[in-house]
Amino acid sequence: MTQLHDLTALEQAAAVRRSEVSSLDLVEHYAERIARHDATVGAFVTLTLGAARAQARAADAAVAAGDDLPPLHGVPIGVKDLNLTAGVPTRLGSPLFSDFVPPFSDHVVDRLRAAGTISLGKTNTPEFGLPCYTEPEVAPPARTPWDLTRSAGGSSGGAGTAVASGLLPFAQGSDGGGSIRIPASVNGLFGIKPARGRISAGPFVGDVTGLAVNGPLARTVRDAAALLDAMAGPMPGDPHWAPPHDATYLSECDREPGRLRIGRYCDNGLATEGLHPEVVAAYERAGALLVELGHDVEDIASPFDRSLVPSFETVWSVSAAGVPCDPAREGELRPLTQWLRARGRATTATEFTGALAALQLASRTAITATSAYDVVLTPTLAQLPAPVGWFREAGDPRAEFDRMIGWTPFTAVYNTSGQPAVSVPLHHTGDGLPVGVMLVGRPADEVTLLRLSAQLEQATPWVDRHPALW
Repeated sequence: MTQLHDLTALEQAAAVRRSEVSSLDLVEHYAERIARHDATVGAFVTLTLGAARAQARAADAAVAAGDDLPPLHGVPIGVKDLNLTAGVPTRLGSPLFSDFVPPFSDHVVDRLRAAGTISLGKTNTPEFGLPCYTEPEVAPPARTPWDLTRSAGGSSGGAGTAVASGLLPFAQGSDGGGSIRIPASVNGLFGIKPARGRISAGPFVGDVTGLAVNGPLARTVRDAAALLDAMAGPMPGDPHWAPPHDATYLSECDREPGRLRIGRYCDNGLATEGLHPEVVAAYERAGALLVELGHDVEDIASPFDRSLVPSFETVWSVSAAGVPCDPAREGELRPLTQWLRARGRATTATEFTGALAALQLASRTAITATSAYDVVLTPTLAQLPAPVGWFREAGDPRAEFDRMIGWTPFTAVYNTSGQPAVSVPLHHTGDGLPVGVMLVGRPADEVTLLRLSAQLEQATPWVDRHPALW
């Protein structure tokens, strides 16, 4: 029998609009599932169920009154614990912010509320969003429900496992080096890293690098597109603006992509342990499927190489050092965080601006090198979902960071270029572990990625594939 969490987010919105189910029913259903499973999967840091119930009652009253309703009216969601939410503890994955309650919300949080969604709480994230796995001191590890011994990835790991475990229909995440696409891959979801400037990061923007963007994690392409519609749009004062699109992203999912020219590569010199055979199988399967669908797929050389790593490390370290912390409490931070912040503080202005310039030059060169292609195909990750604790078991922060680079060699380069990219859940191993593949679009071209992803989803549907705890 179909349960409420079997419905997609758009199906839930339609059911609420038709009074077939109430928003309060949805909130209570997910609250019960959270009570049953969250201690196992580590999806949430803070729950706001009291506020959610009040908002749901108001949403149901609006339906009964025949009011004009926003597109995602009454649908539950979660907000990543890096995003400021007025009146709700926002811990940034760190004990140093355990008592921090912001007086205002990020623009993206306000946009989600305006679209009708109802937040059930803040989803788990690692300290300051820096690692590619989610094992903070302020919450249990986020685990993929497909194998509870393995990580849900990061830094949007809580969001990823919440959706994959049926604790939310979709979720907001953010991505500064792969932090939406990584959890999408290891949790069997569709995730979008939008183009730089597509979604406002304001009103408080401490990141001058332009690496991080907000975006959706969802079970279907259409749910993700609807969530992108809800979040998209610049705000006054934003340092980056993507050109506006004159239709909804959801409507683009119903349009054929046409015959595309797709370049693909699976080696950029960063996967230090090589690629897992299942990753290669996922990549090859995706290429074959694209050919079957009528696209032209060509092998190309990677437009990026290892020379980019030192510059990225410099920029990442300075970003880590920029998080305002009480100097007397630095010792309470995770060893990786302390190491990155120390590196950042030791970086001169000349070194930092030089690193930014190097990233910009590499991005321009890469975009030019692949300009003949509508889409670029790569693996999302080099390896299968990592065991919980595996990164920290490296022994020291340098070795831990090297493991992170080797496990995620494909994602961060597209944060430097600002191009939109998606992770598509096309493959599972024989024992059920999800393995995503990444599609990268031309600058500011989410539309082609959504059309192509919707075509892939229609050819090989994945929405009814669930982990055992579903």
